[in-house]
Amino acid sequence: MSIPSEKITVMLVDDSSVIRGVLSNMLKSDPCIKVVASVSNGEHAVVMAKSKQPDVVILDVEMPVMDGLTALPEILKNSPDTKVIMCSSLTAKGADTTIKAMALGAVECLVKPTSAIARDPDSPFRKRLLNLVRSLGAIRRRAHPTGVPRTPGSVAAPTAVIGTGDHITLKKDIGVYKGKPSIFAIGSSTGGPKALFKVLSDIKALNVPIVITQHMPATFTKILAEHISHQTGVSAFEGADGMVVESGKVYIAPGSRHMLFEEKGGRLTIQLDDGPEENFCKPSVDPMLRSLMDIYGNKVFCVILTGMGHDGLKEAKILAECGGRIIAQDEKTSVVWGMPGAVAMAGICSAVLPLEKIGPSIKQACHLR
Repeated sequence: MSIPSEKITVMLVDDSSVIRGVLSNMLKSDPCIKVVASVSNGEHAVVMAKSKQPDVVILDVEMPVMDGLTALPEILKNSPDTKVIMCSSLTAKGADTTIKAMALGAVECLVKPTSAIARDPDSPFRKRLLNLVRSLGAIRRRAHPTGVPRTPGSVAAPTAVIGTGDHITLKKDIGVYKGKPSIFAIGSSTGGPKALFKVLSDIKALNVPIVITQHMPATFTKILAEHISHQTGVSAFEGADGMVVESGKVYIAPGSRHMLFEEKGGRLTIQLDDGPEENFCKPSVDPMLRSLMDIYGNKVFCVILTGMGHDGLKEAKILAECGGRIIAQDEKTSVVWGMPGAVAMAGICSAVLPLEKIGPSIKQACHLR
């Protein structure tokens, strides 16, 4: 493992010294990461963000003096390029605040580790934490190759953007189904909630169902559905066994379960699956796409939004081969150009678009203005 000349810097913000200690020990096990600050409330975090300009902040939701939701915009004001990860307990209240924070600019959420997880050097939590911090830190470093972070009020250096004309080959229209899709399938991960709010706000009154796999823990996906309904005006639900899928509504795969589908009596119903992870994810985009293609074939319209990894690539390739359409979010508007980058660079996309153009493109596919 190569160690960068400058380590990825992290600030920990949590009122529990035990949690800060656990996270610090996990992060310090990676020679590429350095914890530069560890504070107990949001007020201290705002001050330290200005002086330390950390690459990544891991921010608690509930704290005395100043909570995470209040501190978040001030942290981003003082350190505009910092990537903020919310760290929450697995409760409805914690999930609700976390989703609000992600709408305000946080890019990912983690559920606080238990004592058992803290003792396990090979825990999935530890691996996810390190991968997430390394990925988010690397993104910020690419935006500032000289190692000089952007200070409040300064102009951001331009980031490298892969343009469709230079490095991405779009799929030719020959053999691609161009009629009205039977269903839209969206996959997203890191940075996904904010992207989903934007896309779904742009496609009100859509006369086709939308199914979503967003990588999130259990409890959080139910709260995400509630926030989508409230913020976009589109009726959204956490998927449940036997639930009938209706046009114009949104269904989100529940955390820790794959969302599959079955056609019964001419109606599409949801079938939840507790099988193994795919692409290290559960829920995963690939099983969702595979299940839909078994029913609708090339009439599935796939959209891949911001996220780490390559979940969705395998089945998206099959969808493209049978004439289905795939749209990916572009690099410039993605928090992490992993999932959308994988399908874009595979040459299977009908379009690679900035976030603000994805909703209009979906409406156009349904022949709506």
